This record gives sequence, C-alpha cells and structure tokens, in this order.
Amino acid sequence: MELPEYKPRRVIVVFWKKDKDKSLEVFSNLKNFCLSYSQFNYNTMNNYLSKAKVAYENDEIRVERKNIISKPKSASSAPGRKIAPVVRKVTLKDANDEQNDLEYWLSRPIKERAAAVTFIISQSLKGGQRLDKTKLVKRMYS
Repeated sequence: MELPEYKPRRVIVVFWKKDKDKSLEVFSNLKNFCLSYSQFNYNTMNNYLSKAKVAYENDEIRVERKNIISKPKSASSAPGRKIAPVVRKVTLKDANDEQNDLEYWLSRPIKERAAAVTFIISQSLKGGQRLDKTKLVKRMYS
C-alpha cells in the first residue's frame, strides 16, 4: 500500500496596521480573504504571494501565506532535550519503598530535607493561610 504524498497546508495571515480592533486575521485561503474584502483583487494578490513567497504589504495591511504546523518539529531542532526513562522493575512484595525512601532522605542534607517538608506542608495550606508553629512536642529519651 502506497502512502499519500504529504502536502503542507497553508493559511492566509492578515496583519492590519491601522485598525487596532482587528489587528490580526487568519483565512483558510486567499479566495475567502478577497471575498471578504472586495477592495483586494484575488489575481493580483495570488500573483504577488506566489512569487518567492514574499508578503504583500501596503500602508493598510500585510498579507502572508504561512504553513500550518500539523506535526511536532523534529527532536533535532531542540538539541540536548532528551528524556531518559528511569525504571525499576521489582515485584510488589519486594519493593520495600518505605525503606528506600527513608534511606534516600537520610542521605540528603538537613537543609534539603527541611525545604522538602516545608514545600509539602505548603501544598496543603489554603491561600493566605500560614503554618501553625505554636504546637511543639518535646520528647524525653531515657
């Protein structure tokens, strides 16, 4: 089975220079633009826009043909952006997540642990609410 040839879709983008209420309009094709604004001739506009893909411009407007981006740009256009999956496969009974979590947090500096706890608590507070620091429990170890 042969795949159909990909033809990029384009739109007509109109920038109005003097009318601030409609500073930008997008049309599906040039014909719809020319039917909407009869002062612009379809043949003249089409001839101008087809030559070297240059925008049509005068004191009132700027008209351009732009390609529609229907697929994400390739990863090569954004160098250094690669996400590596981090996976740990274990059976549920052997996961021992509590112990792994405890070991991880005990290995972190005290400032980082305190910042993490403060952040978690701040997520449960409502807007403008502050943490109640008046209650303190002292434990005596013997």
